[in-house]
Amino acid sequence: MSLADLKTIVAEPWNDWGLVDSGNGRKLERYGSVRVIRPEPQAMWLPSNEDWNSDATFVPGSDEEGGGRWQKHGNVPADWPLARGNTRFHASLTPFRHLAFFPDMTPQWDWMRELLGPETEALNLFGYTGVGTLQLADTGARMVHVDASKKSVEGARRNADLSGMSGHPIRWLVDDAAKFTAREVRRGRRYDGIMLDPPKFGRGPEGELWRLEEHLAPLLGDCVSLLDADSRFLVLTVYAVRMSALAIGELMRQLTAHLGGTVECGEMAVREEARGLLLPTAIFARWSR
Repeated sequence: MSLADLKTIVAEPWNDWGLVDSGNGRKLERYGSVRVIRPEPQAMWLPSNEDWNSDATFVPGSDEEGGGRWQKHGNVPADWPLARGNTRFHASLTPFRHLAFFPDMTPQWDWMRELLGPETEALNLFGYTGVGTLQLADTGARMVHVDASKKSVEGARRNADLSGMSGHPIRWLVDDAAKFTAREVRRGRRYDGIMLDPPKFGRGPEGELWRLEEHLAPLLGDCVSLLDADSRFLVLTVYAVRMSALAIGELMRQLTAHLGGTVECGEMAVREEARGLLLPTAIFARWSR
């Protein structure tokens, strides 16, 4: 695998979301009718317009304090509904600086949707508020959604209700992703597709420690053990770490070599509406057949 093999996957704006402008270490986005400003270290260029009108700005804490807070400039509700296709979900100003979903995942979801259907089953690890789960469930696929946060899984159920999908075959599980996947391997389970979006650091519901650099390889190995000759995909996305797409691409290539198929890796990005430039957001590696 060489630099020539790297791929860029671009999320385009849609009715309920868009990257309006970016620059000087910040980005201006629209989430429905709400416009927000968030820190963005990779936006090292100048913005197209210095006058950004927003409803809220995320103010990061110092290195010692960590975290940060939202400063509201208008009447922003606790949450508000957005939609993409048949999936409806709630956006909100979270303490983690994002808006309760990740819009740059949309091209990955669309790619996975093409590989699923009513007779398939897929697993979403670190599934958060379930927007990706619901996007895939909309194909008719059976879904298993796993997240260590009870609050996140409750939010995912709310999004399913909002989407009119509470009757879909979805298992909503509050569990440690690594422990759950290991149990599934021991049970002899298999899936048609798996996606995982692990954090850099985290804890499971019983305080289980997660460190990406230490625990990613064994977890990904267990995920591969849940795939077989008829499986369709395995998608890994990684945010906010000093890790190369080539590194996770090679890990994916080695682990899936016995399955055949194709491995891609590269960067994820979102397209700015003002000038069409690309703002990088994450790295990914994915296997498909």
